[in-house]
Amino acid sequence: MSTLSDLHALRDRFSPSQRMPLVFLGHGSPMNAIEDTAFSRAWSDLGRSLPRPKAILVVSAHWMTKGTTLVDVSRMPRTIHDFYGFPEALYAQTYPAPGAPELAREVATLLASHHGAEDDRWGLDHGAWTILKFLYPEADVPVFQVSIDMSRGLEHQLEIGQVLSQLRDRGGLILGSGNVVHNLRAMRPGGQPLDFALEFDTLFADRLEARDFAALTDRDSLGSLLRMAHPTVDHYLPALTIAGASNEGDELRFMTDAIDLGSVSMRSFVFHAA
Repeated sequence: MSTLSDLHALRDRFSPSQRMPLVFLGHGSPMNAIEDTAFSRAWSDLGRSLPRPKAILVVSAHWMTKGTTLVDVSRMPRTIHDFYGFPEALYAQTYPAPGAPELAREVATLLASHHGAEDDRWGLDHGAWTILKFLYPEADVPVFQVSIDMSRGLEHQLEIGQVLSQLRDRGGLILGSGNVVHNLRAMRPGGQPLDFALEFDTLFADRLEARDFAALTDRDSLGSLLRMAHPTVDHYLPALTIAGASNEGDELRFMTDAIDLGSVSMRSFVFHAA
C-alpha cells in the first residue's frame, strides 16, 4: 500500500484544483489522426469542453508489460509510430508535448504495491498521440504514460485506477485509450457491425452505467463473448482503469458509440464530478 508520506508528496506536487474528469476514448485506426472523421471531430469537441489539466496521465492499450507497471519519466516523450503499412503522412506526425518527470516518479512510487517502476525509454505510442493531438492540439500540456501489466487479471486494472484516482484533485487528467470491442481478425472494412460486437458493447455500457464493475472483470461469466470481443484483452484494460478511478458521485456520459469496421467499438465515455 502507498504510505502516508507518498500521498503527501503527491499532493504537494500540485495545488488543489477542481476535480478533473476521467476520459476513455476508443481510438480505432491510426488513420483517425490524419483524416476528418466523426471520431476525430468528436475528440476535438471534447478537448474544447475539458478543463485544462496540469498534466495528463495516459493508459494506452499499446504499452504492455508483464510483471510490472511502468511509468514513463522522460522529459520529452518521443512520438512512437508503432504501426505498419500506413501512408507516409501518418509517420510524419509528431506530438512534441513535454513530459512530467517529477509527477511521473511520484506515480511510480504510489504504484509500488502494484510493482510500479520508472522507465525513460517509452514515450507516446499511437494510442496516446493520435487522440491527444485533437484534445490538446498545441501539445503544451505535460503528458506521460503508464503501462498495463498483462500478467494480471482484469480486476488488477480497476485497482490501478483506484490508486491513480487521487490525481484528479490535483489537476491531473487520467486518459484511457483502447477499444471496448477490438477483434481485428473479424474486421470487415465497410461492413455492418457483427452481432458479438454489438452484444459486448451493449453489455459493457449497461454494466458500466450500473457501476457493476465486478461483472466487467468476471472472465467466467463473460465467457466466449469476451473472447470474441477481445482475442487479447490489451484494448479492454484501459477502459477498466478509467472505471476503477471513478467514484459513486461521478456522472457518466457516453460518446462515439459506433461499431467501426464491423468489429471495433469506438465507444468512448467521460466520468465527471456531479
